Amino acid sequence: MGRYIARRLLLTVPVLIGASFLIFALVYALPGDPIRALGGDRPLTPAVVAQLRDEFNLDDPLVVQYAKYVGDLLQGDLGTDFRGRAVSDTILQRLPVTVRLTVVAIAIETVIGIIAGVLAGVRRNGFLDNLVLVSSTLVVSVPILVLAFIAQFVLGLQFGWFPIAGINKGWYSYLLPGLVLASGSLAYVARLTRTSIAENLRADYVRTARAKGLPNRTVIVRHTLRNSLIPVITFIGADIGTLMGGAIVTETVFNLPGIGRAVFDSVQTQEGAVVVGIVTLMVFFFVFFNLVVDVLYAVLDPRIRYD
Repeated sequence: MGRYIARRLLLTVPVLIGASFLIFALVYALPGDPIRALGGDRPLTPAVVAQLRDEFNLDDPLVVQYAKYVGDLLQGDLGTDFRGRAVSDTILQRLPVTVRLTVVAIAIETVIGIIAGVLAGVRRNGFLDNLVLVSSTLVVSVPILVLAFIAQFVLGLQFGWFPIAGINKGWYSYLLPGLVLASGSLAYVARLTRTSIAENLRADYVRTARAKGLPNRTVIVRHTLRNSLIPVITFIGADIGTLMGGAIVTETVFNLPGIGRAVFDSVQTQEGAVVVGIVTLMVFFFVFFNLVVDVLYAVLDPRIRYD
């Protein structure tokens, strides 16, 4: 197991390098001059523009800029934005908001998705099964931007159940955006659980357990559900990184000051160092949680071993 984890961690290095270079190149290719845009309605003097472009290496070729960025990165320096603020400070300020939002979203999709999937899988072709299939199809079909505005208007403005913007209400402020962010993933978790439960209920070990006279709840929870969770855990583990990186729309609609909103604002102002730093961090989270999922396989199924 230790050797397997070490190999996976080593493979993370080229993945991070490739991802950071790709994002760096995309930001580099954006049209416009971020230094001139920095001045706003008051254009900067040519001397100030030249000084800033030299300070941020904007006149260098792409490869040279990236090499200098990696050199600073190896020394623990994520760079600074055009206003002189360290990128690491921006990440440390914004990351807790996105982490809380992701925790709420993962909790919602895990609890509701697995429960709905189990009920649908146990009672196939029944009312609950059809309800899960129809509702999950409907949720997946609606774009998250539209779903966010609908939830904000109906549940926030009309019924007044949830705050519609900001984080002034603490964890309560994350419930509605967390529900919106988790909606698509929740539907997939429910469908995965339903399919896996239905397949495992026909397995030999389930028939053996029932032949021994075990209660139906014990057969479902202790035997069927545990083996059915492997594909679900795979999806949820990969989805953690996806939710953290894909919270841009949700954080923008609900005005949450997270890293997704920081990426959106930084792309508009062409803050390359901020975008590359945050996206590289998200890639690391994605790879790390996939590694955690691989380790959990051995916990859920003792037959799985890593050499």
